[in-house]
Amino acid sequence: MEVNTEGLARFFELVLPHLNERQRRVVAGAAADLLGNKTVVAGAAGMSRNTVIKAQAEVVAGMEPQERQRPPGAGQKPITEAQPGILEDLDTLVHPETRGDPTSLLRWTSKSTYKLAEELVRQGDKVSADSVAKLLKRLGYSLQAPSKQKEGARHPDRDAQFVYLNNTAEAFLAQGQPAISVDTKKKELVGEFANGGRERQPKGEPDEVNVHDFIDKQLGRAVPYGVYDLANDEGWVSVGDSADTAEFAVNSIRAWWANMGAARFPGAKRLLITADAGGSNGYRLRAWKVHLALLAAETGLDITCCHYPPRDLEMERVWLFWSDLKSASSARGHQ
Repeated sequence: MEVNTEGLARFFELVLPHLNERQRRVVAGAAADLLGNKTVVAGAAGMSRNTVIKAQAEVVAGMEPQERQRPPGAGQKPITEAQPGILEDLDTLVHPETRGDPTSLLRWTSKSTYKLAEELVRQGDKVSADSVAKLLKRLGYSLQAPSKQKEGARHPDRDAQFVYLNNTAEAFLAQGQPAISVDTKKKELVGEFANGGRERQPKGEPDEVNVHDFIDKQLGRAVPYGVYDLANDEGWVSVGDSADTAEFAVNSIRAWWANMGAARFPGAKRLLITADAGGSNGYRLRAWKVHLALLAAETGLDITCCHYPPRDLEMERVWLFWSDLKSASSARGHQ
């Protein structure tokens, strides 16, 4: 039978992309059986001649419709079946107990999938980096950053201190008085500096930044100071371009009160501030207390400041009650 090879090729080009593997074999096998020319069918369909021969044999033998695409035993075996010990080999490389072991070939800082694949291949396994990633997921591993859990020595009353601080905040909120948490956020250089993360750009045209992260004396450094309103679950961030001083910290609280706090708490008489024990709002810092006193005099608020307990010190509590101009003047005299 003379076969129109161009027409047959066009037929396969239109039909085969819409079929699964089993259906493609059925069509090719049926065409080979009909035309009696396996070589022509193989060339037109873009299949190997052996595949067409097997497909024709399956069609002649009778193929019942089924969901399975490949015949039993066909296809590549899972890597865990082909290499039974590979999971154990991989787990040995990445198990947390090997961290810091001077005899370990890999350190936890270099456990990329590519490094793990290279080491497994060196040990005799056959595996790619993509397969390592899938095996790690199967073993229950995931990418994790270090977690700050180990604090060292703890004060015996540390838990009680936090309970007291929490109860104090709840009492303020129950009475409709504002309670805020303050903290200095990560300082950032201002200018064309490298930063973490990536964004889409035209290929070969990344943003150009400075080679060195030296501070620009003209632009300075951005200093964000955050104020978090516990009652309304709202935040306020002031960004300065100078040093992180107590005056700047209190000015940030002043800005929050003027722009948000006064409107949220029109009848407020007291203000609770919770803060870390160090930095610009540290419990030892005299300027912090002085500027808080000035703020209390300006706003008419009785300000209570509770510092979170540090690792090895008891919680320091600073009570500032300033209600008249005389107290504010006295504070100015101590500057």
